Amino acid sequence: MAFHNFIRDEVGWQTQSDETLFANPYLSVHRVTVTSPTRPVPFIWTVTHRKAAVVVAPVSAAGEFLLVRQERVPIRATIWEFPAGQIDDQAEADAIRATGLRELREESGHELAPGGEVVSLGHFFPSSGFTDEVSHLLLARPVVPSLLGHEHDESEAITECRAFPAVEFRAMIARGEVRDANTLCAFARLVALGLV
Repeated sequence: MAFHNFIRDEVGWQTQSDETLFANPYLSVHRVTVTSPTRPVPFIWTVTHRKAAVVVAPVSAAGEFLLVRQERVPIRATIWEFPAGQIDDQAEADAIRATGLRELREESGHELAPGGEVVSLGHFFPSSGFTDEVSHLLLARPVVPSLLGHEHDESEAITECRAFPAVEFRAMIARGEVRDANTLCAFARLVALGLV
């Protein structure tokens, strides 16, 4: 089961076999046998396929970053992060932008202001040692409260949404209060591109 078409065998790579070990609508676990540019003898690897995701860095007109505080079961903690979610329909026109704006409203209760902009910050692989998941990064500015409010998914436990000045957000990162890879990567990309 392929959730996106981002991954292909590059020059020197060859997939010999691919066996599905587990699958549900959100991910599938496979045992693959491959060869690589430095390993011509076939070897086995366990790969988790996941839907592509979108991470949106929302910034208010005052230049503050919006973060949601969300319970994360795998780490048994509630952490600050940018709104994010999986792309449900790859065939949707401009699926990355649409998913980012949907997640922004659903998770934070905010939307893009009239005349606002959505800037692509590229993509990254959150944990390429075991999954082919790709996260697309977006900057949305300025954002304003939505008249529709938030609409949390039934599987989510978002406890709050707050705006943080850039200097406070940087301090939260430095203190280890922001630990989500998506959020850290989006902020790093913003800094590298000179957008903060």
